[in-house]
Amino acid sequence: MADNNLQTITSKLWAMANELRGNMDAGEFKNYILAFMFYRYLSEHQEEYLVTNGVIDVPGDCTANEAYKAEAVGDDLAEYLADISSTLGYAIAPDNTWVSLNEKIDNSQVIPSDYQTIFDNFNKNTELNKDAVQDFSGVFNDINLGDSRLGASTTARAKSLNNIVRLVNDIEYKSEDGKDILGEIYEYLIGQFAASAGKKGGEFYTPHQVSKILAKVVTNGLTEANESFSVYDPTMGSGSLLLTVGNELPHGKKAGAIKYYGQELNTTTYNLARMNLMMHDVTFNNMNLNNADTLESDWPDGPDEKGIDRPRSFDAVVANPPYSAKWDNDESKLKDPRFSDYGKLAPASKADYAFVLHSLYHLNNSGSMAIVLPHGVLFRGAAEGKIRQTLIEKNYLDTIIGLPANLFYGTSIPTVILVFKKNRNNKDVLFIDASNDYEKGKNQNLLTDDNINKIIETFKKREDVEKYAHVANLEEIKENEFNLNIPRYVDTFEEEETVDLDEVQKMLAEDDKEIEKLEEEIKKQLKLLGAYRE
Repeated sequence: MADNNLQTITSKLWAMANELRGNMDAGEFKNYILAFMFYRYLSEHQEEYLVTNGVIDVPGDCTANEAYKAEAVGDDLAEYLADISSTLGYAIAPDNTWVSLNEKIDNSQVIPSDYQTIFDNFNKNTELNKDAVQDFSGVFNDINLGDSRLGASTTARAKSLNNIVRLVNDIEYKSEDGKDILGEIYEYLIGQFAASAGKKGGEFYTPHQVSKILAKVVTNGLTEANESFSVYDPTMGSGSLLLTVGNELPHGKKAGAIKYYGQELNTTTYNLARMNLMMHDVTFNNMNLNNADTLESDWPDGPDEKGIDRPRSFDAVVANPPYSAKWDNDESKLKDPRFSDYGKLAPASKADYAFVLHSLYHLNNSGSMAIVLPHGVLFRGAAEGKIRQTLIEKNYLDTIIGLPANLFYGTSIPTVILVFKKNRNNKDVLFIDASNDYEKGKNQNLLTDDNINKIIETFKKREDVEKYAHVANLEEIKENEFNLNIPRYVDTFEEEETVDLDEVQKMLAEDDKEIEKLEEEIKKQLKLLGAYRE
Protein backbone atom coordinates (compact mmCIF):
# COMPACT_ATOMS: atom_id res chain seq x y z
CA MET A 1 0.00 0.00 0.00
CA ALA A 2 1.27 3.45 -0.84
CA ASP A 3 2.45 5.59 2.06
CA ASN A 4 -0.12 8.27 1.29
CA ASN A 5 -2.96 5.71 1.55
CA LEU A 6 -1.63 4.50 4.87
CA GLN A 7 -1.38 8.12 6.00
CA THR A 8 -5.00 8.71 4.98
CA ILE A 9 -6.21 5.69 6.98
CA THR A 10 -4.18 6.52 10.07
CA SER A 11 -5.02 10.24 10.03
CA LYS A 12 -8.74 9.47 9.79
CA LEU A 13 -8.45 6.89 12.58
CA TRP A 14 -6.55 9.31 14.79
CA ALA A 15 -9.13 12.04 14.29
CA MET A 16 -11.99 9.67 15.13
CA ALA A 17 -10.14 8.32 18.15
CA ASN A 18 -9.65 11.85 19.49
CA GLU A 19 -13.35 12.52 19.07
CA LEU A 20 -14.29 9.30 20.87
CA ARG A 21 -12.00 9.77 23.87
CA GLY A 22 -13.83 12.90 25.02
CA ASN A 23 -12.24 14.16 28.24
CA MET A 24 -10.04 11.10 28.71
CA ASP A 25 -6.29 11.65 28.59
CA ALA A 26 -4.80 10.41 25.31
CA GLY A 27 -2.21 8.33 27.17
CA GLU A 28 -4.98 6.42 28.95
CA PHE A 29 -7.29 6.17 25.97
CA LYS A 30 -4.53 4.37 24.06
CA ASN A 31 -5.00 1.40 26.40
CA TYR A 32 -8.50 0.89 25.01
CA ILE A 33 -8.07 1.42 21.29
CA LEU A 34 -4.73 -0.41 21.03
CA ALA A 35 -6.00 -3.33 23.13
CA PHE A 36 -9.09 -3.76 20.96
CA MET A 37 -6.92 -3.61 17.85
CA PHE A 38 -4.86 -6.41 19.32
CA TYR A 39 -7.93 -8.45 20.23
CA ARG A 40 -9.19 -8.11 16.68
CA TYR A 41 -5.80 -9.24 15.39
CA LEU A 42 -5.72 -12.30 17.66
CA SER A 43 -9.27 -13.30 16.75
CA GLU A 44 -8.73 -12.96 13.00
CA HIS A 45 -5.35 -14.68 13.24
CA GLN A 46 -7.09 -17.59 14.98
CA GLU A 47 -9.79 -17.76 12.30
CA GLU A 48 -7.13 -17.84 9.60
CA TYR A 49 -5.43 -20.74 11.41
CA LEU A 50 -8.67 -22.69 11.71
CA VAL A 51 -9.52 -22.33 8.02
CA THR A 52 -6.03 -22.65 6.50
CA ASN A 53 -5.17 -25.78 8.46
CA GLY A 54 -8.55 -27.45 7.96
CA VAL A 55 -9.31 -27.49 11.67
CA ILE A 56 -12.89 -26.51 10.78
CA ASP A 57 -14.94 -27.25 7.67
CA VAL A 58 -16.58 -24.17 6.20
CA PRO A 59 -19.59 -24.98 3.99
CA GLY A 60 -20.27 -22.59 1.15
CA ASP A 61 -23.41 -21.24 2.76
CA CYS A 62 -21.85 -20.03 6.03
CA THR A 63 -18.97 -17.96 7.38
CA ALA A 64 -15.88 -19.28 9.15
CA ASN A 65 -17.17 -17.90 12.43
CA GLU A 66 -20.51 -19.68 11.98
CA ALA A 67 -18.70 -22.92 11.21
CA TYR A 68 -16.53 -22.51 14.30
CA LYS A 69 -19.63 -21.94 16.45
CA ALA A 70 -21.33 -25.00 15.00
CA GLU A 71 -18.36 -27.34 15.53
CA ALA A 72 -16.81 -26.13 18.79
CA VAL A 73 -19.74 -26.91 21.08
CA GLY A 74 -20.33 -29.01 24.15
CA ASP A 75 -17.52 -31.37 25.06
CA ASP A 76 -15.75 -30.62 21.76
CA LEU A 77 -15.14 -26.98 22.74
CA ALA A 78 -12.33 -27.88 25.15
CA GLU A 79 -10.57 -29.93 22.46
CA TYR A 80 -10.74 -27.07 19.96
CA LEU A 81 -9.41 -24.58 22.48
CA ALA A 82 -6.56 -26.93 23.45
CA ASP A 83 -5.64 -27.47 19.79
CA ILE A 84 -5.65 -23.74 19.02
CA SER A 85 -3.63 -22.89 22.12
CA SER A 86 -0.99 -25.53 21.42
CA THR A 87 -0.20 -23.81 18.11
CA LEU A 88 -0.99 -20.13 18.66
CA GLY A 89 -0.32 -19.88 22.40
CA TYR A 90 -3.83 -18.54 23.08
CA ALA A 91 -7.41 -19.50 22.28
CA ILE A 92 -10.68 -17.58 21.88
CA ALA A 93 -14.01 -19.37 22.26
CA PRO A 94 -16.65 -18.99 19.49
CA ASP A 95 -18.89 -16.66 21.50
CA ASN A 96 -15.96 -14.35 22.26
CA THR A 97 -14.47 -13.90 18.79
CA TRP A 98 -14.21 -10.45 17.24
CA VAL A 99 -16.93 -11.32 14.73
CA SER A 100 -19.26 -12.56 17.47
CA LEU A 101 -18.69 -9.41 19.52
CA ASN A 102 -19.53 -7.16 16.57
CA GLU A 103 -22.66 -9.20 15.78
CA LYS A 104 -23.86 -8.67 19.35
CA ILE A 105 -23.19 -4.92 19.06
CA ASP A 106 -25.03 -4.69 15.74
CA ASN A 107 -28.02 -6.55 17.22
CA SER A 108 -27.97 -4.50 20.46
CA GLN A 109 -27.34 -7.69 22.42
CA VAL A 110 -24.26 -6.56 24.37
CA ILE A 111 -24.74 -6.32 28.11
CA PRO A 112 -22.26 -4.40 30.32
CA SER A 113 -20.70 -7.56 31.74
CA ASP A 114 -19.87 -9.00 28.31
CA TYR A 115 -16.52 -7.21 28.05
CA GLN A 116 -15.36 -8.46 31.43
CA THR A 117 -16.46 -11.98 30.47
CA ILE A 118 -14.50 -11.81 27.20
CA PHE A 119 -11.26 -10.80 28.89
CA ASP A 120 -11.73 -13.20 31.82
CA ASN A 121 -12.22 -16.08 29.39
CA PHE A 122 -9.15 -15.04 27.41
CA ASN A 123 -7.02 -15.03 30.59
CA LYS A 124 -8.43 -18.43 31.58
CA ASN A 125 -7.51 -19.91 28.20
CA THR A 126 -3.91 -18.64 28.44
CA GLU A 127 -3.37 -21.37 31.03
CA LEU A 128 -3.86 -24.04 28.37
CA ASN A 129 -0.32 -23.58 26.99
CA LYS A 130 2.22 -23.31 29.79
CA ASP A 131 4.99 -22.30 27.37
CA ALA A 132 3.03 -19.26 26.22
CA VAL A 133 1.30 -18.15 29.40
CA GLN A 134 3.89 -15.42 30.08
CA ASP A 135 3.30 -13.93 26.63
CA PHE A 136 -0.49 -13.66 26.83
CA SER A 137 -1.61 -13.69 30.46
CA GLY A 138 -2.92 -10.32 31.66
CA VAL A 139 -2.24 -8.60 28.36
CA PHE A 140 -5.65 -6.85 28.54
CA ASN A 141 -5.45 -5.91 32.21
CA ASP A 142 -4.93 -2.22 31.40
CA ILE A 143 -8.47 -1.86 30.11
CA ASN A 144 -10.30 -0.21 33.00
CA LEU A 145 -13.87 -1.25 32.28
CA GLY A 146 -15.13 0.75 35.25
CA ASP A 147 -13.57 4.11 34.38
CA SER A 148 -16.25 6.77 34.95
CA ARG A 149 -14.89 8.81 32.04
CA LEU A 150 -16.27 6.13 29.73
CA GLY A 151 -19.71 6.85 31.15
CA ALA A 152 -21.56 7.46 34.41
CA SER A 153 -23.30 4.06 34.38
CA THR A 154 -22.36 0.53 33.36
CA THR A 155 -24.70 0.83 30.37
CA ALA A 156 -23.09 4.11 29.27
CA ARG A 157 -19.62 2.61 29.63
CA ALA A 158 -20.62 -0.41 27.57
CA LYS A 159 -21.91 1.97 24.88
CA SER A 160 -18.54 3.79 24.83
CA LEU A 161 -16.71 0.48 24.50
CA ASN A 162 -19.06 -0.51 21.68
CA ASN A 163 -18.12 2.68 19.85
CA ILE A 164 -14.41 1.91 20.19
CA VAL A 165 -14.98 -1.62 18.87
CA ARG A 166 -16.91 -0.22 15.89
CA LEU A 167 -14.07 2.21 15.16
CA VAL A 168 -11.45 -0.55 15.26
CA ASN A 169 -13.67 -2.81 13.16
CA ASP A 170 -13.95 -0.16 10.43
CA ILE A 171 -10.17 0.01 9.92
CA GLU A 172 -9.12 -1.10 6.44
CA TYR A 173 -6.03 -3.12 7.27
CA LYS A 174 -5.26 -4.85 3.99
CA SER A 175 -3.20 -3.23 1.24
CA GLU A 176 -4.08 -3.54 -2.43
CA ASP A 177 -1.75 -6.54 -2.74
CA GLY A 178 -3.36 -8.23 0.28
CA LYS A 179 -0.59 -7.37 2.72
CA ASP A 180 -1.66 -7.02 6.35
CA ILE A 181 -0.88 -3.45 7.49
CA LEU A 182 -2.62 -3.60 10.87
CA GLY A 183 0.80 -3.71 12.53
CA GLU A 184 1.89 -0.55 10.70
CA ILE A 185 -1.29 1.23 11.78
CA TYR A 186 -0.72 0.08 15.35
CA GLU A 187 2.85 1.40 15.27
CA TYR A 188 1.66 4.75 13.89
CA LEU A 189 -0.88 5.10 16.70
CA ILE A 190 1.75 4.35 19.34
CA GLY A 191 3.84 7.18 17.92
CA GLN A 192 0.84 9.54 17.88
CA PHE A 193 -0.07 8.71 21.46
CA ALA A 194 3.56 9.23 22.46
CA ALA A 195 3.61 12.65 20.81
CA SER A 196 0.39 13.73 22.53
CA ALA A 197 1.54 12.38 25.89
CA GLY A 198 4.45 14.87 26.04
CA LYS A 199 7.11 13.91 28.58
CA LYS A 200 5.41 10.58 29.35
CA GLY A 201 5.57 9.68 25.65
CA GLY A 202 9.34 9.38 25.86
CA GLU A 203 8.93 6.65 28.44
CA PHE A 204 7.55 4.15 25.96
CA TYR A 205 8.58 5.24 22.47
CA THR A 206 11.86 5.92 20.68
CA PRO A 207 11.44 8.08 17.53
CA HIS A 208 11.67 5.82 14.51
CA GLN A 209 14.55 7.74 12.89
CA VAL A 210 16.71 7.22 15.99
CA SER A 211 15.69 3.56 16.16
CA LYS A 212 16.84 3.13 12.55
CA ILE A 213 20.33 4.40 13.39
CA LEU A 214 20.69 2.00 16.33
CA ALA A 215 19.31 -0.88 14.26
CA LYS A 216 21.59 -0.22 11.27
CA VAL A 217 24.61 0.02 13.58
CA VAL A 218 24.06 -3.31 15.38
CA THR A 219 23.19 -5.21 12.17
CA ASN A 220 26.07 -3.80 10.13
CA GLY A 221 28.06 -6.54 8.42
CA LEU A 222 25.48 -9.28 8.91
CA THR A 223 24.63 -11.51 5.95
CA GLU A 224 22.04 -14.17 5.22
CA ALA A 225 24.70 -16.72 6.12
CA ASN A 226 24.11 -15.91 9.81
CA GLU A 227 21.67 -18.68 10.72
CA SER A 228 20.13 -17.09 13.81
CA PHE A 229 20.11 -13.77 15.59
CA SER A 230 19.08 -12.61 19.05
CA VAL A 231 18.44 -9.02 20.10
CA TYR A 232 17.86 -7.66 23.60
CA ASP A 233 16.45 -4.34 24.80
CA PRO A 234 16.70 -3.94 28.60
CA THR A 235 14.36 -0.91 28.61
CA MET A 236 12.15 -1.94 25.70
CA GLY A 237 9.22 0.46 26.11
CA SER A 238 6.60 -0.45 23.49
CA GLY A 239 9.02 -2.76 21.65
CA SER A 240 9.39 -0.56 18.58
CA LEU A 241 13.19 -0.49 18.77
CA LEU A 242 13.33 -4.29 18.82
CA LEU A 243 11.12 -4.46 15.73
CA THR A 244 13.25 -1.91 13.91
CA VAL A 245 16.30 -4.12 14.45
CA GLY A 246 14.37 -7.04 12.97
CA ASN A 247 13.48 -4.98 9.91
CA GLU A 248 17.15 -4.15 9.27
CA LEU A 249 18.25 -7.76 9.17
CA PRO A 250 19.05 -9.30 5.77
CA HIS A 251 16.16 -10.98 3.98
CA GLY A 252 15.48 -14.43 5.37
CA LYS A 253 16.03 -13.63 9.03
CA LYS A 254 12.46 -12.64 9.73
CA ALA A 255 10.87 -16.07 9.51
CA GLY A 256 11.70 -17.37 12.97
CA ALA A 257 15.47 -16.92 12.72
CA ILE A 258 15.41 -13.86 14.99
CA LYS A 259 14.66 -14.08 18.70
CA TYR A 260 13.46 -10.97 20.53
CA TYR A 261 14.23 -10.39 24.21
CA GLY A 262 13.15 -7.41 26.25
CA GLN A 263 12.53 -6.16 29.75
CA GLU A 264 10.29 -3.29 30.87
CA LEU A 265 9.48 -1.94 34.31
CA ASN A 266 6.12 -0.29 33.55
CA THR A 267 3.40 -2.95 33.30
CA THR A 268 1.20 -0.96 30.90
CA THR A 269 4.15 -0.37 28.58
CA TYR A 270 5.16 -4.03 28.87
CA ASN A 271 1.69 -4.99 27.67
CA LEU A 272 2.06 -2.59 24.75
CA ALA A 273 5.30 -4.31 23.77
CA ARG A 274 3.75 -7.77 23.87
CA MET A 275 0.94 -6.61 21.62
CA ASN A 276 3.24 -4.68 19.31
CA LEU A 277 5.56 -7.59 18.59
CA MET A 278 2.74 -10.04 17.96
CA MET A 279 0.89 -7.54 15.75
CA HIS A 280 4.07 -7.60 13.63
CA ASP A 281 3.84 -11.40 13.28
CA VAL A 282 6.38 -12.28 15.96
CA THR A 283 5.17 -15.59 17.35
CA PHE A 284 5.15 -16.26 21.08
CA ASN A 285 7.99 -18.79 20.80
CA ASN A 286 10.24 -16.17 19.13
CA MET A 287 9.90 -13.58 21.88
CA ASN A 288 10.82 -13.56 25.54
CA LEU A 289 9.69 -10.42 27.34
CA ASN A 290 9.85 -9.66 31.06
CA ASN A 291 7.99 -7.17 33.24
CA ALA A 292 10.73 -6.28 35.73
CA ASP A 293 13.26 -3.70 36.91
CA THR A 294 16.30 -4.27 34.72
CA LEU A 295 18.85 -2.90 37.18
CA GLU A 296 17.38 -4.85 40.12
CA SER A 297 16.32 -8.04 38.36
CA ASP A 298 19.01 -9.28 36.02
CA TRP A 299 18.13 -11.57 33.14
CA PRO A 300 18.67 -15.17 34.31
CA ASP A 301 18.96 -18.11 31.97
CA GLY A 302 18.05 -20.66 34.58
CA PRO A 303 20.37 -22.90 36.60
CA ASP A 304 22.82 -25.12 34.73
CA GLU A 305 23.81 -28.68 35.72
CA LYS A 306 25.85 -27.26 38.61
CA GLY A 307 22.93 -25.20 39.89
CA ILE A 308 24.47 -21.88 38.79
CA ASP A 309 22.11 -19.31 37.34
CA ARG A 310 24.03 -18.03 34.32
CA PRO A 311 23.20 -14.95 32.28
CA ARG A 312 22.09 -15.08 28.69
CA SER A 313 24.11 -13.18 26.09
CA PHE A 314 22.83 -11.76 22.82
CA ASP A 315 24.03 -10.98 19.30
CA ALA A 316 22.84 -7.39 19.65
CA VAL A 317 21.78 -5.12 22.50
CA VAL A 318 19.94 -1.86 21.88
CA ALA A 319 18.61 0.56 24.48
CA ASN A 320 17.12 3.99 25.03
CA PRO A 321 16.95 4.02 28.85
CA PRO A 322 15.46 6.82 30.96
CA TYR A 323 18.07 9.57 31.06
CA SER A 324 19.91 10.16 34.34
CA ALA A 325 17.32 8.20 36.30
CA LYS A 326 17.69 7.47 40.01
CA TRP A 327 18.58 3.95 41.09
CA ASP A 328 19.59 2.01 44.18
CA ASN A 329 23.40 1.91 44.04
CA ASP A 330 23.84 0.06 47.29
CA GLU A 331 27.47 -0.91 47.82
CA SER A 332 26.52 -4.60 47.69
CA LYS A 333 26.03 -4.20 43.94
CA LEU A 334 29.81 -3.99 43.57
CA LYS A 335 29.68 -7.77 43.89
CA ASP A 336 27.16 -8.01 41.05
CA PRO A 337 29.04 -9.46 38.05
CA ARG A 338 27.49 -6.78 35.83
CA PHE A 339 29.31 -4.04 37.73
CA SER A 340 32.15 -5.71 39.62
CA ASP A 341 34.85 -5.23 36.94
CA TYR A 342 34.64 -1.44 37.02
CA GLY A 343 35.49 -0.59 40.62
CA LYS A 344 32.72 1.98 40.96
CA LEU A 345 28.95 2.13 40.73
CA ALA A 346 27.03 4.73 38.78
CA PRO A 347 25.86 7.49 41.16
CA ALA A 348 22.42 7.10 42.76
CA SER A 349 21.14 10.18 40.92
CA LYS A 350 22.32 9.06 37.47
CA ALA A 351 21.84 5.44 36.41
CA ASP A 352 23.19 6.01 32.87
CA TYR A 353 26.33 3.91 33.32
CA ALA A 354 24.42 1.25 35.24
CA PHE A 355 22.36 0.70 32.08
CA VAL A 356 25.55 0.70 29.98
CA LEU A 357 27.22 -1.96 32.11
CA HIS A 358 24.10 -4.11 32.36
CA SER A 359 23.66 -4.03 28.58
CA LEU A 360 27.32 -4.69 27.87
CA TYR A 361 27.32 -7.64 30.29
CA HIS A 362 24.67 -9.32 28.13
CA LEU A 363 26.41 -8.70 24.80
CA ASN A 364 28.15 -11.75 23.37
CA ASN A 365 31.75 -11.61 22.17
CA SER A 366 30.92 -11.14 18.50
CA GLY A 367 27.93 -8.81 18.79
CA SER A 368 27.31 -5.06 18.77
CA MET A 369 25.57 -2.79 21.25
CA ALA A 370 24.11 0.70 20.74
CA ILE A 371 22.62 2.82 23.52
CA VAL A 372 21.20 6.37 23.59
CA LEU A 373 22.30 8.55 26.51
CA PRO A 374 22.59 12.21 27.52
CA HIS A 375 25.83 14.08 26.68
CA GLY A 376 26.92 14.11 30.33
CA VAL A 377 28.14 10.51 30.12
CA LEU A 378 30.97 11.75 27.89
CA PHE A 379 32.59 14.07 30.41
CA ARG A 380 31.13 13.77 33.94
CA GLY A 381 33.76 12.87 36.50
CA ALA A 382 33.96 10.98 39.81
CA ALA A 383 32.54 7.42 39.58
CA GLU A 384 31.33 7.95 36.02
CA GLY A 385 34.79 9.09 34.96
CA LYS A 386 36.32 5.95 36.44
CA ILE A 387 33.80 3.67 34.68
CA ARG A 388 34.29 5.52 31.39
CA GLN A 389 38.07 5.16 31.62
CA THR A 390 37.78 1.43 32.35
CA LEU A 391 35.47 0.89 29.37
CA ILE A 392 37.99 2.63 27.11
CA GLU A 393 40.95 0.72 28.53
CA LYS A 394 39.08 -2.56 28.01
CA ASN A 395 38.73 -1.42 24.37
CA TYR A 396 34.95 -1.87 24.41
CA LEU A 397 33.95 1.61 23.21
CA ASP A 398 33.78 1.71 19.42
CA THR A 399 31.87 4.82 18.29
CA ILE A 400 30.24 7.98 19.64
CA ILE A 401 27.51 9.62 17.56
CA GLY A 402 26.32 13.08 18.60
CA LEU A 403 22.65 13.66 17.72
CA PRO A 404 20.71 16.93 17.33
CA ALA A 405 18.75 18.41 20.22
CA ASN A 406 14.98 18.08 20.52
CA LEU A 407 14.57 14.70 18.82
CA PHE A 408 12.80 12.92 21.67
CA TYR A 409 9.41 13.27 23.30
CA GLY A 410 9.51 15.03 26.65
CA THR A 411 13.07 16.39 26.50
CA SER A 412 14.87 18.85 24.26
CA ILE A 413 18.42 17.92 25.31
CA PRO A 414 20.91 16.70 22.71
CA THR A 415 21.82 13.03 23.05
CA VAL A 416 24.55 10.64 21.97
CA ILE A 417 24.63 7.07 20.75
CA LEU A 418 27.43 4.98 22.23
CA VAL A 419 28.43 1.87 20.28
CA PHE A 420 30.25 -0.97 22.05
CA LYS A 421 31.91 -4.17 20.86
CA LYS A 422 33.88 -6.66 22.92
CA ASN A 423 36.36 -8.17 20.46
CA ARG A 424 37.78 -5.21 18.54
CA ASN A 425 40.95 -5.32 16.46
CA ASN A 426 41.36 -1.55 16.39
CA LYS A 427 42.20 0.54 19.45
CA ASP A 428 40.55 3.81 18.59
CA VAL A 429 37.18 5.54 18.90
CA LEU A 430 35.19 7.05 16.04
CA PHE A 431 33.54 10.39 16.84
CA ILE A 432 30.66 11.55 14.63
CA ASP A 433 29.12 14.99 15.18
CA ALA A 434 25.70 14.85 13.52
CA SER A 435 24.24 17.48 15.84
CA ASN A 436 23.72 20.04 13.08
CA ASP A 437 22.15 17.74 10.50
CA TYR A 438 18.38 17.70 10.89
CA GLU A 439 15.10 19.03 9.59
CA LYS A 440 13.28 21.44 11.86
CA GLY A 441 9.76 20.26 12.73
CA LYS A 442 6.82 21.99 14.36
CA ASN A 443 7.41 20.57 17.84
CA GLN A 444 10.49 18.40 17.34
CA ASN A 445 13.51 18.18 15.13
CA LEU A 446 13.54 15.34 12.63
CA LEU A 447 16.26 13.21 11.06
CA THR A 448 15.83 12.74 7.32
CA ASP A 449 16.87 9.63 5.42
CA ASP A 450 19.85 11.60 4.07
CA ASN A 451 20.89 12.52 7.63
CA ILE A 452 20.68 8.87 8.69
CA ASN A 453 22.53 7.58 5.62
CA LYS A 454 25.33 10.07 6.19
CA ILE A 455 25.78 8.82 9.76
CA ILE A 456 25.76 5.15 8.74
CA GLU A 457 28.13 5.58 5.78
CA THR A 458 30.55 7.47 8.02
CA PHE A 459 30.24 4.71 10.62
CA LYS A 460 31.06 2.06 8.03
CA LYS A 461 34.02 3.89 6.45
CA ARG A 462 35.52 4.89 9.80
CA GLU A 463 37.53 7.80 8.40
CA ASP A 464 38.06 11.45 9.30
CA VAL A 465 35.53 13.79 7.71
CA GLU A 466 36.23 17.50 8.05
CA LYS A 467 33.96 19.12 10.63
CA TYR A 468 31.93 15.90 10.94
CA ALA A 469 33.98 12.89 12.06
CA HIS A 470 37.31 11.96 13.59
CA VAL A 471 39.00 8.68 14.49
CA ALA A 472 40.82 9.25 17.79
CA ASN A 473 43.52 6.85 18.95
CA LEU A 474 43.97 5.86 22.58
CA GLU A 475 46.85 8.31 23.13
CA GLU A 476 44.70 11.23 22.02
CA ILE A 477 41.94 10.17 24.41
CA LYS A 478 44.45 9.80 27.25
CA GLU A 479 45.74 13.32 26.53
CA ASN A 480 42.18 14.51 27.05
CA GLU A 481 42.09 12.63 30.38
CA PHE A 482 39.41 10.26 29.02
CA ASN A 483 37.04 13.17 28.49
CA LEU A 484 34.99 12.24 25.42
CA ASN A 485 33.19 15.52 24.84
CA ILE A 486 32.78 15.57 21.06
CA PRO A 487 34.05 19.14 20.37
CA ARG A 488 37.44 18.05 21.74
CA TYR A 489 37.76 15.69 18.78
CA VAL A 490 35.58 17.10 15.99
CA ASP A 491 36.15 20.78 15.25
CA THR A 492 32.94 22.20 13.80
CA PHE A 493 33.94 25.84 14.31
CA GLU A 494 33.19 27.99 11.29
CA GLU A 495 35.37 31.11 10.94
CA GLU A 496 33.47 34.29 10.30
CA GLU A 497 34.09 35.98 6.98
CA THR A 498 36.84 38.64 7.21
CA VAL A 499 35.45 42.16 7.13
CA ASP A 500 37.20 44.64 4.78
CA LEU A 501 37.00 47.91 6.76
CA ASP A 502 38.11 50.06 3.81
CA GLU A 503 35.29 48.62 1.73
CA VAL A 504 32.83 49.26 4.55
CA GLN A 505 33.94 52.91 4.80
CA LYS A 506 33.55 53.30 1.06
CA MET A 507 30.02 51.84 1.14
CA LEU A 508 29.04 54.11 4.05
CA ALA A 509 30.30 57.17 2.14
CA GLU A 510 28.25 56.15 -0.89
CA ASP A 511 25.20 55.67 1.33
CA ASP A 512 25.69 59.17 2.77
CA LYS A 513 25.78 60.67 -0.73
CA GLU A 514 22.62 58.77 -1.68
CA ILE A 515 20.85 60.00 1.45
CA GLU A 516 21.92 63.62 0.74
CA LYS A 517 20.63 63.33 -2.82
CA LEU A 518 17.27 61.94 -1.66
CA GLU A 519 16.90 64.69 0.95
CA GLU A 520 17.40 67.36 -1.77
CA GLU A 521 14.79 65.70 -3.94
CA ILE A 522 12.32 65.65 -1.02
CA LYS A 523 12.93 69.39 -0.42
CA LYS A 524 12.12 70.16 -4.07
CA GLN A 525 8.86 68.23 -3.89
CA LEU A 526 7.84 69.91 -0.65
CA LYS A 527 8.55 73.39 -2.13
CA LEU A 528 6.30 72.60 -5.09
CA LEU A 529 3.56 71.68 -2.63
CA GLY A 530 4.19 74.83 -0.59
CA ALA A 531 4.92 72.78 2.46
CA TYR A 532 8.61 73.59 2.84
CA ARG A 533 10.13 76.71 4.37
CA GLU A 534 13.84 77.64 4.42
